Amino acid sequence: MQRIFDIIFSGITLVLLSPLLLPLMFILRMTGEGEIFFPQSRVGSGGKHFKLYKFATMLKDSPNMGTGTVTIKNDPRVLPMGRFLRKTKINELPQLINIFNGDMSVIGPRPQTQRCFDAFPLSSQNEIIKVRPGLSGIGSIIFRNEEDMMYANNDPDKFYDEIVMPYKGSLEDWYVSHQNIASYFSLIGLTIWVMLGFSSGLGWKLFKDLPPPPQELDKWM
Repeated sequence: MQRIFDIIFSGITLVLLSPLLLPLMFILRMTGEGEIFFPQSRVGSGGKHFKLYKFATMLKDSPNMGTGTVTIKNDPRVLPMGRFLRKTKINELPQLINIFNGDMSVIGPRPQTQRCFDAFPLSSQNEIIKVRPGLSGIGSIIFRNEEDMMYANNDPDKFYDEIVMPYKGSLEDWYVSHQNIASYFSLIGLTIWVMLGFSSGLGWKLFKDLPPPPQELDKWM
């Protein structure tokens, strides 16, 4: 049933958003480095890799520059147009194609690069690959300010590996064990709520058994 909704949702949304997406693709071609899409290898269901699509928002060689696949606030690798696309999350819309093709779902654990996936505890890795990765999910909702967190830390790589990913892994574990139609639609609603600028704190009210954050993350939650 979830897969059926994924197909219907992604297909209809792609058609409805085409008046926005087509002019945006033209603007991207004419600005920055002239790239429209940024395909990147991500870990999907069963541990298999797939090409995730985003609108190009960063320099082509950004994975080999600065903090690699970890992005921080005010990252100098982000192109001017890219800042707007990332802030509004419009850069994620091409993943509707991934959803329609079956690589992803509307809701699930966010698909990670191999480097970031390896930062999850092994137990979380084993759980996460049991389901399709998602355009949104409890991990991405709770960590909506992740780039700000990384920017505020003196050692972003260590903070990411030792604090962020273990807790994010526990959130994704929670989703896998609670995956059903009720949580699916609840998380879609919560995603819209957060995108409108409201606090993700509503997540703890909707899902009272969410794992609590470590002390280092309290002020961001």
